[in-house]
Amino acid sequence: MDNHNLTMLKEFILMGITDLPGLQAPFLGLFLTVYIVSLVGNLGLIILTKIDSRLQTPMYFFLRHLAFTDLGYSTTVGPKMLANLAVNQHTISYNWCATQLTFFNMFITSEIFILSAMAYDRYVAICNPLLYPVIMSQRLCHLLVTMPYVYSVFLCLLITTKIFILSFCGCNVIRHFYCDSLPLILLLCSDTHEIKLIILSFAAFNLVSSLLVVLVSYILILVAILRMNSAEGRHKAFSTCGSHLMVIVIFYGTLFFMYVQPKSSHSFDTDKMASLFYTLVIPMLNPLIYSLRNKEVKNALKEFLGHPAKRSKPRRIRQLMRQS
Repeated sequence: MDNHNLTMLKEFILMGITDLPGLQAPFLGLFLTVYIVSLVGNLGLIILTKIDSRLQTPMYFFLRHLAFTDLGYSTTVGPKMLANLAVNQHTISYNWCATQLTFFNMFITSEIFILSAMAYDRYVAICNPLLYPVIMSQRLCHLLVTMPYVYSVFLCLLITTKIFILSFCGCNVIRHFYCDSLPLILLLCSDTHEIKLIILSFAAFNLVSSLLVVLVSYILILVAILRMNSAEGRHKAFSTCGSHLMVIVIFYGTLFFMYVQPKSSHSFDTDKMASLFYTLVIPMLNPLIYSLRNKEVKNALKEFLGHPAKRSKPRRIRQLMRQS
């Protein structure tokens, strides 16, 4: 019976963002614009940090991988969601649903730990500037991004396999606009205790461990800034961390809103709104935040577009970072 149900299931139906026909076109225009801005912004950051010699530092190395993960999970969800809005056909094949779940979890998990690595990088740059080139070596930087990728691949394959080896009931309607683990679990006929425990355990570990690294790093940064005698030095330190701190607050704030809200106020409509924010809006905001608040990125972009930027006199911390 279970095997038969699993074999016969060929596709799922996504409920989408809204079931009101009048909102389909406005949502399509809005989220298509958001996705295009996200696509251009993140691709631009990846290209600039790869080709510009002034951006060959650990900070921009991590920023490039942040842009890659932003681009990854927004592209995993965005085009399919936009296609469903355009043709008003909310079906997704069984195999593509499993693929979407796998890649989305992989990119979102990688981003959590890359943000932690960026916090550690800022801590070393501000608290140990003279040792920065030694500590943040190329080998360590590659290790700090390779480990999250390997871990996230293992985790997402484990979760996807655990879900899709179980049998689904006759209902194939997913109460979401993409294949997410929790809405899929509701469609399972088998015992879901084990898979729920796995998801809860790893989600708690991911959030707590990554946030702990961020909090400890910024507490030490704050202590170091308060000990600075120069107001200009404090301002430079704050500006160095400002963009990353803003991204951290937006990203973790959205995740905590989704997963830490009381069950009494928990609803799939609320989840969909929060999911829209972190699958499409956050990937759009991140490159804008780093571009608008970062003089080096703006100068690199101007030169890339054919408008030579006036180079400022190199600072000591920038010289140290370039040596790495």
